[in-house]
Amino acid sequence: MGAPLAATGAERLGVGVPGYAHPLLAPVEWAELTRPGTPLHWVVLNVANGPGHRPDPHCLTAAGRLNNAGVRVLGHLDLAWGARPFADLITEARRYAQWYRVGGFLLDRCPGDRSRLAAVRRITAALGGVAEGGHLVLGHGTHPWPGYAEAADQLVTFSGPWMDYRWSQVAQWTADHPPERFAHFVHGVPRNRLEEATRIARWQGAGTIFFTDRTDCADREGHPDTAPAPECCRAQIGPYETLPGYWDEIVSQIGPGVSE
Repeated sequence: MGAPLAATGAERLGVGVPGYAHPLLAPVEWAELTRPGTPLHWVVLNVANGPGHRPDPHCLTAAGRLNNAGVRVLGHLDLAWGARPFADLITEARRYAQWYRVGGFLLDRCPGDRSRLAAVRRITAALGGVAEGGHLVLGHGTHPWPGYAEAADQLVTFSGPWMDYRWSQVAQWTADHPPERFAHFVHGVPRNRLEEATRIARWQGAGTIFFTDRTDCADREGHPDTAPAPECCRAQIGPYETLPGYWDEIVSQIGPGVSE
């Protein structure tokens, strides 16, 4: 596993970007990530639900700029809740490392039950050899079996809408670990609730966050009183793929930081 995040702690949050859209579709988003003083812990690169079959010139440029700016880039690996073959995952990881010089990986849709822990440990052990000293993040999206905390550097223990986050509860076992071990991704956070969301993250012991006012299209289904779907929904763009409408406020509220 990699070195601890320098900007995390009970009093200092940092941002982890789950994965903006392709640089051609989100040039402003990728450009903002190299702004000096942005409190970034890491940025996930997802070329084509993985690294793709050949180097993407636009992603090479984006990753290169982040690496040169000292921002840790993580390759996106989809575990499909444990359904992906081990060999396929390692092949994708090697492509990320060779082509984009990633400094670790986000294992998205990572299972969290006790029965699959050994299989996930096998994957993270192998990834440690692909990106030596790389930062490993397990994307559970909820609190997993406690043993997963020993399998990676960070666990995503919440990923979902603000309406669930504001009433969420933290698992007691997380108190045995420092905030730098946990990350929260929350979409649909209203601008006037940003400070409240930050307080929840600190209270629950999360050191890395990504808050956005963008909304997941699926959350709108069955809610006839909601406003018309925004452009991102009509274009089928995920809530974490675009820049939050209050990005400057997040940067100002959290304060300057470093990625390593």
